[in-house]
Amino acid sequence: MPRHRIQLINPNTSQAMTDTMAITARHIAGDRLDIDAVCPHQGVPSIEGHFDEAVATLGILQQIRAGEARGVQGHIIACFGDPGLLAARELAKGPVIGIAEAAMHVATLVATRFSIVTTLPRTVIIARHLLHRYGFYEQCAAIHAIDLPVLSLEDGSGTAQQKVRDYCLKAKQEDNVGAIILGCGGMADLAAELSETLEIPVIDGVSAAVTLLESLLNLGITTSKWGDLDFPRNKGISGPFAECLA
Repeated sequence: MPRHRIQLINPNTSQAMTDTMAITARHIAGDRLDIDAVCPHQGVPSIEGHFDEAVATLGILQQIRAGEARGVQGHIIACFGDPGLLAARELAKGPVIGIAEAAMHVATLVATRFSIVTTLPRTVIIARHLLHRYGFYEQCAAIHAIDLPVLSLEDGSGTAQQKVRDYCLKAKQEDNVGAIILGCGGMADLAAELSETLEIPVIDGVSAAVTLLESLLNLGITTSKWGDLDFPRNKGISGPFAECLA
């Protein structure tokens, strides 16, 4: 089996969070994949709403184009809102996986119902939108917010991580679910510990996305270019957007 090269795109500008997710991704990939972990140099330091997602999308598309120029064969959008996912699928030659969609698919393979533990309460609404879009709304029992910002996961205090543990335990005890999804890429390094402690599958989207992307590459399958996900038409776009089509 050929060794594939993929890239993990952190859509925010936090190098520390990029590094955290890269460790998880490379552990799951082992020696089967080469993984470039990248983030944009400009944009938002964290993604916690629709505005942030809109700003981050341009950086994602620039990284898609830059990665394919380096020979990358597939891409992961490592933010639980899956920002710019369909636009990225239009632009990319290789498959593109969002970590929220990946985590939801994997959860439904191992449990009939799951809960999500995320960061801020406003992101609960975004997660609900994704559940509807992906067709998993009925399988999700509850969405819990630890009520701390994304970057609290990188502040070194451990407070956010403990709240994630507490809410995962709450979900197991109260939601009557068989699996829990961690609703932020910055939580990726907690999944193995929590799965062992709680004795139910705790799924992080980074690991799920790496595994699904590897499977698509091994199968030789990429995004369909028949229909709405065909490559974007070059209409003489100006400004920084033009870089994406160059």
